[in-house]
Amino acid sequence: MKRDFGLGINQTDGFLLRSYLVASTLLAPLARPILAWRRKKGKEHADRWVEKLGQASAPRPTGRLIWMHAVGVGEALALNGLIAQMSAENPKFSFLVTTSSATAAQALKRNLPARTIHQFLPLDFKPGITQFLDHWKPDLSIWAERDIWPALITQTKRRGIPMAIVNGRMDAASFRKKAKARSLYANLYQKFDLVDAQDGKTKDYFAQFGVELSVLKSSGTLKAAGVPLADAPNERAAWIELIGENGIWVATSTHAADEAVVLDAHARILCDEPDAVLVIAPRVPTRADDIVAAARAAGISAAKLGSTPPTKLTKSVYVDTRIGYLGLWYRLSDVALVGGSIADVGGHNPYEPARLNCAILHGPNVYNFASDYAMLSAAGGSKQINDAKSLTAAVTADDHGDLARAAAELAQHKQQAVADMATTLIALMREQSPNA
Repeated sequence: MKRDFGLGINQTDGFLLRSYLVASTLLAPLARPILAWRRKKGKEHADRWVEKLGQASAPRPTGRLIWMHAVGVGEALALNGLIAQMSAENPKFSFLVTTSSATAAQALKRNLPARTIHQFLPLDFKPGITQFLDHWKPDLSIWAERDIWPALITQTKRRGIPMAIVNGRMDAASFRKKAKARSLYANLYQKFDLVDAQDGKTKDYFAQFGVELSVLKSSGTLKAAGVPLADAPNERAAWIELIGENGIWVATSTHAADEAVVLDAHARILCDEPDAVLVIAPRVPTRADDIVAAARAAGISAAKLGSTPPTKLTKSVYVDTRIGYLGLWYRLSDVALVGGSIADVGGHNPYEPARLNCAILHGPNVYNFASDYAMLSAAGGSKQINDAKSLTAAVTADDHGDLARAAAELAQHKQQAVADMATTLIALMREQSPNA
């Protein structure tokens, strides 16, 4: 008889998955040294790093607990819309949201819904996984990311906990990469009881990994139904006192190539409006010094923002050094350039400004949200810019209200798909949960 090292290895699983699961047990002693090295590099939370060993820092709530996982900031925040819809059906549900990255945890800290706990996901080694699942005993496991962890997925399946992938997206490059380990991904994806893709192409890719059509759905992106990002009322009031009638414009989730065009456009705006103020909220806040330096090199006064607003506006550009404050900037501004779209990154979430009555501008590179930006454009809810000249014209135009209203209406319409998804997930939990 073949040994399975307690990980529930199915003899029908392929060689790659069986090998991975054995390694997950044998290499478990490396977990603590790996985390110690990452802590020295500042890559792990100083106090909560032990959560990645499966050691919970909070008690399990009583009643039904729904566990959701995401890695990136956008994916983690998008879960709030699903949590809201599931809570609407049963306000007694509790939620556990896990992330791997510290930045996602920081963003969730200001945007965590009621009855929701955040923890870091344990590393994919058997002891931590066992401790994690023994403590939390989830009634449902929901994965909202592109990568999945074989040992955790396998042991969750072994315990009879229903599992679902939501917000699934796989482009051609990702499919080709995963196809090189086809048996591994086929074994993993086929363990899920529901796989919900963002688009038809992703749905086709999942089917090629052997996911049955009865399990596959395509509800679109969760981000369309995300709840409005958190406000900072006191800080917003202080900014309103500062800016008065002048207002500000913002560039969010930016990368270097976005900022080059944004700063060029702001320099043009300053020629006609010398009191204009731009706030840049970069995707990676630690780049703030570089952005300030780039602004000054372009002849524009600039400074970093800390935890409080300036006492008076002495600069033309302010760069936010924090994570989780986009809700503040979208509420303060009539118009936003959503970054990652001039830079060849594929664009970032347009629904966050749409939910907060802020007009959406974007560059040509929006392939991460291609269908969403196409719908926004068709509805008159966004405007594409291609260079500093077109960005200047868009920022100074008088159609921001029309753009914002159209985007808000589309976002509201898209919520129904997430409401339907919530109903499906709750039914899945009722049918299959071992704790039912």
